[in-house]
Amino acid sequence: MKYTKAFLTDKSSANTYRNLKEVIIMSSFEKNLSEGNVAKQLILFSLPFLASNIIQSLYSVADMLIVGRFSGTTSMSGVNLGSQVTLILTNIVVGLCAGGTVLIAQYLGAKRRKDMQETTATLLTTLTIAAVAITVLMLILKKPILHLIQTPAESFAEADRYLTVTVLGLIFIFGYNVFSAVMRGMGDSKRPLYFVLIACITNVILDLVLVAGLKMGALGAAIATVFSQAVSMITCIVVMIRNNFVFDFKPSSFIIKKEKAIKILKLGTPTAIQNGVTSISFMIITTLVNIIGGVNASAAVGVVAKFNSFAVLPAVAMGASISTMCAQNIGAGKWDRAVKTCKIGTVIAFCISGCIFIVAQTSFEHILRLFNDEPEMLKYGVQYIRTFSFDYLLMPFVFCINGLFIGAGHTAFSMVNNMLSAIILRVPVAVVFGLVLNLGLTGVGLGGPMASVGAIILIVVFLISGRWKENKAL
Repeated sequence: MKYTKAFLTDKSSANTYRNLKEVIIMSSFEKNLSEGNVAKQLILFSLPFLASNIIQSLYSVADMLIVGRFSGTTSMSGVNLGSQVTLILTNIVVGLCAGGTVLIAQYLGAKRRKDMQETTATLLTTLTIAAVAITVLMLILKKPILHLIQTPAESFAEADRYLTVTVLGLIFIFGYNVFSAVMRGMGDSKRPLYFVLIACITNVILDLVLVAGLKMGALGAAIATVFSQAVSMITCIVVMIRNNFVFDFKPSSFIIKKEKAIKILKLGTPTAIQNGVTSISFMIITTLVNIIGGVNASAAVGVVAKFNSFAVLPAVAMGASISTMCAQNIGAGKWDRAVKTCKIGTVIAFCISGCIFIVAQTSFEHILRLFNDEPEMLKYGVQYIRTFSFDYLLMPFVFCINGLFIGAGHTAFSMVNNMLSAIILRVPVAVVFGLVLNLGLTGVGLGGPMASVGAIILIVVFLISGRWKENKAL
């Protein structure tokens, strides 16, 4: 004890101790993914990410399930349409965050701590400003957008109420996704799981109170979603501050470093555009569904969308995990290890997605009945999932191999690939088979798997070219 006191009384020694303590605490957010057994590292990193995405989807499903049981198909349609508009905005932000995740991961792999800190500060500041601007813009445009997507008259008011509340809460929805992206870039996939678990529990409780108890319909579901995200984000900030995170959340720390902002935008904008275009293509398909079958078809496709949010998770989670792990390895110059990560992740994702495909083909009507047993809704839902679910067998290849490309900074290729598949295949196939050939929702469902087929063809061409081996991030 005497030696400790003597050590701390010396000013320079005290500073050294304080710096050492800071590094030790900060390292709790960081994990080196460029060393150790590849399969073990990938599974351990991806499982919390997968679990957090499952939980995040759970409270989205809770909205639809509770609204369907206690408010009927009109409110279900309102929640589906309102949430799809919000999802477009969220996916765009997630795309921008992907640029920050890759950059942070590569800086960590290259042991460039100052660059990592400046990137984190720039990312948080930029997206805070974006959240405020988008909120104001959406409050002005929300009704024209709902008219544009042919929202059924019966569910327009419900969709409008849902969208108004979720737009006002965009700062919380964006905030959680930004913090999660930063932590995952540093190799920490566990803390985001804890924060989203808090949000899920809060959301389900509020759904039961506001929708089942107070009969508030889509409005109650929206309030539950936004409030739960706010609780999650605030909890996240408190934990970060107490654990000496790389960003301290002081007003003076909200800065934008021009060089880092350019890199984030260079890497993130293609993914943001890709996510936005993909989401818009599905919104166009929703518009087709509204034209074909009205409220019951809209409600059915809303349930399929909730099921799909679970079905795609193995591929999405593994693809994002591959992206982060490959970025760290590429930052450390370990390209062979990055390729091995991609191969193992693709096999794991395909095995899980194959099981989900079987469930979709054999048991989906039972899943639909959990939400509502309206005969017309059941008919439309089964028709749609029969063809759409073939996409589950293809998505692991798209997301996982793209994860390798994104880890190397090739976000532009991923954007072009997904945009072409969405614009040239998904929407035209849905229109031709659904409306022109009059196959209804069976034809509309073909759009998803056909888009993935096109994406895989382009991925194979890019792989063979060898251009993906150039590091575009640093």
